Amino acid sequence: MYSVTKLIHFCYGHRLLDYQGPCRHLHGHNGAVEITIEKAKLDSRAIAMDFEDIKAVVQLWIDNELDHRMILSAKDPLAQVLQAADQPVVLLSGNPTAEAIAKHIYDYVKGRGIPVRSVTLWETPTSSACYRE
Repeated sequence: MYSVTKLIHFCYGHRLLDYQGPCRHLHGHNGAVEITIEKAKLDSRAIAMDFEDIKAVVQLWIDNELDHRMILSAKDPLAQVLQAADQPVVLLSGNPTAEAIAKHIYDYVKGRGIPVRSVTLWETPTSSACYRE
């Protein structure tokens, strides 16, 4: 099995509901996401998947849909306030934890027919969460 990993940086904000730590407040991250693609065979160029192809699909979507956005739970009362103020908000069905954001990105990549193995979201340089099936 062959794998390649593309690292994409983006900035986002969030907060966690029903959480007693500091992440219960609105705050931001300079995050990085690792998209790992896995294939059994290489193409005619001896490539599992071209990094530029990953960038064209995934990074473009992250830049347009997640970068510099507040990622909130659909149940968060601040979501409506921010939307009414014309602020960019991404709503997840549950708490926007690193784990949930990693799965959100994974689902997008898989939905594009890309053979994604895993998505790891680095919230900080020392803390990450990974989703894989």
